[in-house]
Amino acid sequence: MIPAVAKTDREGDIEFTMGVAMQTLRSRIVYQNRWMTVREDNIRRPDGSEGIFGVVEKPDAAMVIPVENGRVHMVQQFKYAVGARFWEFPQGTWEQAKNYSIEDLAIGELREETGLVADELELLARIYIAYGFLTQPMHVFVATGLTQLDARPEQEEQDIVRGCFTWSEFHKMVREGQVTDSHTLAGFALLRLQRPELAG
Repeated sequence: MIPAVAKTDREGDIEFTMGVAMQTLRSRIVYQNRWMTVREDNIRRPDGSEGIFGVVEKPDAAMVIPVENGRVHMVQQFKYAVGARFWEFPQGTWEQAKNYSIEDLAIGELREETGLVADELELLARIYIAYGFLTQPMHVFVATGLTQLDARPEQEEQDIVRGCFTWSEFHKMVREGQVTDSHTLAGFALLRLQRPELAG
């Protein structure tokens, strides 16, 4: 059960709810594969009314923004759910691996998808991908001091295309709808906030 209802603060004309209690009454798994678990929870709200929540459980993910000499490395893949190809920063998760750190995951995804190895890897933030229904957080890194080696894509990534772009080219790709991945756009915003000297 989530802790009891906390106070509500007001700042200007906006109310900020500091915490809302919901009690989980029952939980059942409705679907499961190697990548995800989908469950349906019966819940009770603070006012006593009941409802359901559909929740998708997935392990932590990492995304890496590889930057060198005013350029950024990206990958393009076919996204089956939406039936199209888009450019994005290297990212992913290890569904079945055990006992690894988030840094190990970031290093591994960067090498798998791009063949790049970084001298420096800096964590920018831990964000949620879609916390309305998904438990998975995304750990956003920036990588510098890059060395190019052979890529090691997984079977599901055999159609991957790699590219290296100036930031002006990246901006144009966003405007033209070639970059629509919300994680990539959030990562770019974080880079601009925390390491603006790297973000063109």
